[in-house]
Amino acid sequence: MRYFIEFSYNGKAYHGWQNQPNAISVQQVLEEALSKLLRTKIAVMGAGRTDAGVHASQMFAHFVVDQTFDIDSIIFKLNCFLPKDIAIHTIFEVNDKAHARFNALSRTYHYRICTRKNVFASDFAYHVFFPLDIEKMNKACDILFQYKDFQCFSKSNTDVKTYHCSIKEAFWELEEHELVFTITADRFLRNMVRAIVGTMIEIGLGKLEVEKLHDIIKSKDRSEAGYSVPAQGLYLTKILYPDTIKLN
Repeated sequence: MRYFIEFSYNGKAYHGWQNQPNAISVQQVLEEALSKLLRTKIAVMGAGRTDAGVHASQMFAHFVVDQTFDIDSIIFKLNCFLPKDIAIHTIFEVNDKAHARFNALSRTYHYRICTRKNVFASDFAYHVFFPLDIEKMNKACDILFQYKDFQCFSKSNTDVKTYHCSIKEAFWELEEHELVFTITADRFLRNMVRAIVGTMIEIGLGKLEVEKLHDIIKSKDRSEAGYSVPAQGLYLTKILYPDTIKLN
């Protein structure tokens, strides 16, 4: 049987989602917990991979197991067994071809910027104390919809077949003393959101003109875009799937 598992995690203590040879990852901790509780070796496939220090308020993975089990009991036991920075929300059975990564219709990320010093947000947001022009940053967001090739925002030397992504929404909004960037796309390149945010900050600070974003994207050159903002402000917040993956 194949199952989807929905969970969240605080990424501060982990070297990203994906298993690493010499560092702790969320995937490793989750696999070890499932394997121990189900008493068989379990491998999980995530909906994507987040970098070191990035958080997820909604993440999905799938796993295959030959035995049946009480879902509510396993969720309870997992949450007792796992460390405090990983929480399991749901587990549900899916069809035998359902894939957490390839069946995802879209993914949404948030990036949080504190506009004044906040001693409780140092691990969960990026502090920028200089005034940012939100109107210009939102005008820059509109430009993103005009393109598909975002190689300029991709980490260099990444082994991908295409740099094309379909961005469905992108906007900035102020929530009290936090500036929040929301972006949804069918897929994301490595480091893409953090590079977009860094470029937007330079536009908001007046270091780049809004229209310059056209040239940056057309260049397909990572060095033309802005800096990569720190990981702690980035959250994977929503992944959508077709209803057809569920058995019930």
